[in-house]
Amino acid sequence: MADAPAVDVEKAGAPAGGGPDGSGGGGAVGAIVGRWRRQDLLDKSGSALRAAAWAFSLLAFLVMVANEHGDWRQFDHYEEYRYIVAVGLLAFIYTTLQLVRHGVRLSGGQDLQSKVGLLVDFAGDQATAYLLMSALSAAIPITNRMREGSDNVFTDSSAASISMAFFAFVCLALSALISGFKLSKQTYI
Repeated sequence: MADAPAVDVEKAGAPAGGGPDGSGGGGAVGAIVGRWRRQDLLDKSGSALRAAAWAFSLLAFLVMVANEHGDWRQFDHYEEYRYIVAVGLLAFIYTTLQLVRHGVRLSGGQDLQSKVGLLVDFAGDQATAYLLMSALSAAIPITNRMREGSDNVFTDSSAASISMAFFAFVCLALSALISGFKLSKQTYI
């Protein structure tokens, strides 16, 4: 019996940290540390998605505004393109304000009350995402009709702006999902 190999408990299946998630603490301490990590990941991913939406909405706005090629190939001759410019600018302003607000909060500054802030995040992300989807779905048909007649730099720029608006929509829709998840975890007592 003395020659029996010693069993290493850590390598036999228990996480290295001692807690269920390897965080170094067992039970309640491990659960609290795990929750803090998840909350930090949610905050960072929400901010990263808003930053991506900021960049995409700025690109959608700038590409369409620069789409001036003379005669009938000017964006301001078409309501659909003016709409995508307006919504792109609105999305850019909204995401700029949200990024500033989250930057102030992460740097230790004063923020809205947590429940009010979550409601603003959720409602603002959803409303802006719906507006972006509305603008790009209005601009797609006219762009497709123009491309059937002639495929040129004007229609290519319009398609690029529509694509950037779509990517901004995806980022804000995912951000709205994260905001909705955080809002659902709040207690109302």
